[in-house]
Amino acid sequence: MESRSSGGGQPPVRSTPWCVARAVWHTLRGQFGFGLKWLGGVGALAQFAREYRHFRRLNAGAPFALRPRDILPCLTDRTATTPIDPVYFLQDAWFARCVAARRPAEHVDVASSARSMSLVSQFLPVTLVDIRPVEIELPGFTFKAGTILSLPYPDASIASLSSLCVIEHIGLGRYGDPFDARGSEKAATELTRVLAAGGDLYMSVPVDDACRVYFNAHRAFTRDYLLSLFSGLELVEEKYIYGRAYAPAYAPERGFGTGLYHFRRP
Repeated sequence: MESRSSGGGQPPVRSTPWCVARAVWHTLRGQFGFGLKWLGGVGALAQFAREYRHFRRLNAGAPFALRPRDILPCLTDRTATTPIDPVYFLQDAWFARCVAARRPAEHVDVASSARSMSLVSQFLPVTLVDIRPVEIELPGFTFKAGTILSLPYPDASIASLSSLCVIEHIGLGRYGDPFDARGSEKAATELTRVLAAGGDLYMSVPVDDACRVYFNAHRAFTRDYLLSLFSGLELVEEKYIYGRAYAPAYAPERGFGTGLYHFRRP
């Protein structure tokens, strides 16, 4: 498939069929193992067999039984560096610092990472609101069924509130929610509605050099548009993630990143 040049020294503009074909290929390969990556697994299994035989000799007379029925190969964990998702790593560290500094009596989160909120719940009672149940019991952690488009709280009732990497997904159907082209805007309105006077709201969203939909993963926002959605609130702090580090300011020339925002209702 040939591409169309955009002229003026700009990168070529790919045709729609080419873009769709590329998206299909990356989706199948990345999410369903489509391709020939399994060939590398054959070699890894052969190495595993050699190492098993070697360890079996070393384990002779040891207190731990080594049985063939208990074999559980882990073939992809030998990495040169510790694998992390830099966005969630840096975002969660930022959020923990912010909420620990404020020390509210309790905190309400809307649809962020349950794992992240479980950690916060060990020094601060946390209620997680989501459309999907969190089926676990943990002291300090409470689940409440609800949707960000209609939160189960009265107006101006929450003093400490968060929704991290959430509103960009609303209305795209990724998590089984109804399609709504204005889902992000409605979610922002609802978060603002329940925030109490003097209350803190912690937000994060993808940012880019223009407002875009990366269907059906997420939307990306410009700084100005995101701030317009929360225009009734005071911006206390903003920070950005580009690559694997914080940046102090929005940099649209760097393309896709993540914006971290701390708002407060006057």
